[in-house]
Order: sequence, then structure tokens, then C-alpha cells
Amino acid sequence: MSKKIVTFGEIMLRLSVPCYKRFPQANSFNVSFGGSEANVAVSLANFGLHSEFLTCLPPNLIGKACLNELHRYGVHTPHVVTKPGRMGLYYMEEAVAMRSSQVVYDRAGTSFDSVAPGDIDWEEVLAPVGWFHFSGITPAVASTAADACLEAVTTARRLGLTVSCDINFRRNLWTYGKQPIEVMPELLAHCDVVFGTELEYKKALGIDMPGFKAVDTDYRMDLDGYARAAEDVNRLVPQCTTIVFALRNTLGANHHLLGGTLWRDGCLHVAKIYNIDDVKDCVGCGDAYVAGIIYGMTNGRDAKESLALGAAACALKNTFLGDFSQTTAEELENCI
Repeated sequence: MSKKIVTFGEIMLRLSVPCYKRFPQANSFNVSFGGSEANVAVSLANFGLHSEFLTCLPPNLIGKACLNELHRYGVHTPHVVTKPGRMGLYYMEEAVAMRSSQVVYDRAGTSFDSVAPGDIDWEEVLAPVGWFHFSGITPAVASTAADACLEAVTTARRLGLTVSCDINFRRNLWTYGKQPIEVMPELLAHCDVVFGTELEYKKALGIDMPGFKAVDTDYRMDLDGYARAAEDVNRLVPQCTTIVFALRNTLGANHHLLGGTLWRDGCLHVAKIYNIDDVKDCVGCGDAYVAGIIYGMTNGRDAKESLALGAAACALKNTFLGDFSQTTAEELENCI
């Protein structure tokens, strides 16, 4: 059995307006939890892997409710720390037809805001672990969180773990005076696997991409362009030997085309294109993509198979409401 996988990041309370209403129409909200690294941990647990989520929560009943929800999916949380503060919130209007989704964050003063180096004993957490995953959301929250992330990845590298990062650029989070390109390269330099969209690689590393403009499954991708872009990433951060481009073209709020590539050892692998014309909720789709690839790589699947699992997990996530994907390993295998 493979060693456990630890993901690290912030989890928030999600308040969604029901029935495609606008915020001014709302007199109730659907409540759930979500956050990039937590979403990955839940998917991995659903696939039957030993996944652990590490975060910082307030020492109150909302923090306890969050842990209970994670435990319900089989996610382990033995090293979660508590600090004064509050649970972060985000409010969401769901997309429909030609109207895009709207998100309002309320995350200032959260417990996770104050996470800093020394708060977590990374030696204890990571010694029995095989894989460590984080996203670019964590170093975007605060400079101290970025420093804690660096402490984590340097420890993971020294202990011989596989380290992965989803760049996960969120423009409205980088408010403490630095931009991703000033912070992310140092963190990515400790990673074996990096995930991201075309925009995210541009923001974090300054790398231009060919552009994914599929309108159907017969779309011909610029494979040479993606191979060159992956080689550029590898030159900038040589430790990253597996480089994933998650590709999406949005034709309408509920009609998306999904694809992707995975570069390893000088070879570019390409995922099939999924045409999804009834998207239910695309929040967390990138996290499902990450989880599908980690699932493949930790179970001895080759690069092409691992990419296929990631793309299928991403496609399936579009059929579930909420941040957490509900896909099982059997459904994932059947999809591909």
C-alpha cells in the first residue's frame, strides 16, 4: 500500500445562493466547505488512498464542524492546528447560460491568516509520508503563510517526498505587496510535479502558452507549442520533472471543453478532449484534475494513464454540486 498523502492549505465555509438567484435575491444560502487542498484530499480519500489534510482552524464549533465533514469522507486530520481567529467564508452565485458565476470572499482575520513558520512540526508530520501537495493559494494569503509553505517544501524535499504544487492563481488574494512571480519560483523549485492553467504559468513563471480554443472534440492542439512551454518550465525549475497543463475553453457558463497535457522526460502526453454541455458546478474541477493524476502516479500508472485519470476526474467533477468531488475510483476507471 502506498504511503499517505498530505495536503496543506486553507479550507473555508461556502455559502451558495440557491436556484441560480443573485445575491440581492437571497434569503437563504446552501452551506458547504471547500478549499483547493481540502478538495484534493477528499478526492484522494474517495479513490481509496490514505489522505491527510493539514490546516489551521479556529478552536470553536465551526472548526469542529469542518473536521467532522472531512472525516465523513475518510480524510485524516491528526495534525490540524488551532489558532484564534475565524473560519474564512466565500459567497457564490452560480453560473447559468451566458451569466458567469460571482464570488465574494470574506477571509480577513481568519485563523489560517496567521499561520507562520514554527507553527507546524513538519518533521513529525512528513516523516511517514510519501507525497506532499500544496497550492499557490496558500502563499497568496499572507507573507507568513508563504514562509510556512517554504518551510514545508524544504523539509519535504530533505525527507525525500514527492512534492507537488497547483499554481492556482487568485488575483484578489495577492494583496500583501508581492506578486506570484516574486514568490512562486522559489517554492516550485522544490517540486517534482507542477499543475496549472495557461494563465497560471504566465503569472507564476512568465511563460507564454499556445492557447486552448477548442469548440469540439476534433480540435487540433498546438502540441509543439505545449512541448516548448513545458521545456521552458523545466529550464526555470529543473526539479519539476512532471509538468501538467490543465486546459479549458468556456463556451458558456454550462458548456465547457476540457483537455490537458502532461510532460515528463522530454515526452508530451495529451488527454482526450471532453465536451461537457451541462456543467453543474465547475468549482474544484482543477483540484479533481490534480487528484486524478496523483492517484495514477501513486498507483504505478504511467504518464499517459495518469493524465487520462486526471482529465476524467476533472470532467466528472462538473457533474457534482459543491467543492468536493464525489467520484469513486471505479467511476474514474469506467470513464476512461
